Amino acid sequence: MFNNLDKYHVILASQSPRRKELLEKLGIDFEVRTLPDIPEDYPDGLSGKDIALFIATQKARHYRAMMAEKDLVITADTIVCVDEKVLGKPKDAQEAADMLRMLSGRSHQVITAFTVSTLQTMKADSVTTNVRFAQLSDEVIDYYVSHFKPFDKAGAYGIQEWIGCVGVESIEGSFFNVVGLPVQRLSSVLLTF
Repeated sequence: MFNNLDKYHVILASQSPRRKELLEKLGIDFEVRTLPDIPEDYPDGLSGKDIALFIATQKARHYRAMMAEKDLVITADTIVCVDEKVLGKPKDAQEAADMLRMLSGRSHQVITAFTVSTLQTMKADSVTTNVRFAQLSDEVIDYYVSHFKPFDKAGAYGIQEWIGCVGVESIEGSFFNVVGLPVQRLSSVLLTF
């Protein structure tokens, strides 16, 4: 499978260990390459889906200057939205706990956008998954924040971690999207190269 990618040097442009693990599951040979300090800000007035697409596309543009002829670069960005409020990565334990309290007992959307780029073309797409949390006690929230690493995750949680086991009531859509990379949709795009 993915023999069409043999002519490319595939690069995952992400520091996320979860994205690396998910791309490995597709059986594709790739290297991880990251650039420091790519801005993740966005213009006011964008919807959640458009924010994720904007940031993923900005990441791809930063890599363009260093791409070789045979490079195929994958970028991605994940955001969490609740009541049209965007939750990024928390800056500290207090902000992580506040985010989890905001998600407690309600549904939210996890949106991951990705790009696949060569020097000739760029394709972008996004996937939205609805996640519902049970009511989370302060004890559960404090335990998760102090025993796990919510600081590198949009919305301050990893569904594949302890909080996903005890807190997630339901999920509608791609589980892997919530982890950080919608591999089913990504694989469909990769097959077009």
